[in-house]
Amino acid sequence: MEAGAVAALYPAHRCKTIYLVRHAHGFHNAAEESDIIDHTSPTLLDAQLTPLGWSQVDCLREHVTKSGLAKKIELVIVSPLMRTMQTAVGVFGGGNYTDGVSAPPLMVEGAEDSGRQPISSLNCPPFLAVEACREKLSVLTSDKRSSITRYRTLFPAIDFSLIENDEDVLWGPDVIETDESVVARGMNLFDWLWTREEKEIAIVTHCGFLYHTLNTYGKECHPTVAEELGKVFANCELRSMVLVDRSKLGSDTCTYNFAGKIPTGLDMPSNVADKKQAEEASKN
Repeated sequence: MEAGAVAALYPAHRCKTIYLVRHAHGFHNAAEESDIIDHTSPTLLDAQLTPLGWSQVDCLREHVTKSGLAKKIELVIVSPLMRTMQTAVGVFGGGNYTDGVSAPPLMVEGAEDSGRQPISSLNCPPFLAVEACREKLSVLTSDKRSSITRYRTLFPAIDFSLIENDEDVLWGPDVIETDESVVARGMNLFDWLWTREEKEIAIVTHCGFLYHTLNTYGKECHPTVAEELGKVFANCELRSMVLVDRSKLGSDTCTYNFAGKIPTGLDMPSNVADKKQAEEASKN
């Protein structure tokens, strides 16, 4: 067998598995299917999910439950827009919320006239809102978020502590974010994940954010892999990726590793064996 550079090996503690999800079908997506609707209309502000979108959420929830993925995910990171938060709690949240329990719901009943039952925060991972994974900023009103004060009333169990401003100071009617800016915050977000202890993380975000970020990572890959990374996400599509730390950002040791020891005894003390092994290794 000839040695080749087809495969790559990385220590397990320098890898994380991330599950990337594009939000389900929103009212702004429905508007995009028509040529006569003004996409800057206030009616599309912070667009929520359509009935079709909620059906997509239910299908993905069934998949992550049956596949066992729901039990593996340790953290859900979500873009702080209505459609992404509705998607995130609908897919990865607990079951129906019951009055009288001590934990607050992930989503209150009928949030944004959705007609949905409240969603429990029990028996599911924590949810953390992060603005770095927002959609590419544009003049579209659907990309403007509501206030964090309002969100907290609708999604009580989502953690908004990392968001500095109550109102959306990033969006503007004449702000058009560059592709390079989207890529920069996308890559910074993935680097930031190495400050987290969790190894299995879901990120519920947007099509443009995923497209620009993943295409940049694909530039270092084989063309077949690059094409796979750069494929546009469908609504409520989930893809799993392995995030590899090629620097020293993730320096924690793997709990499964075992250095190997020769037990002390009559034959040779373990420390002597270690010394001899080190000496032999230095000669090679």
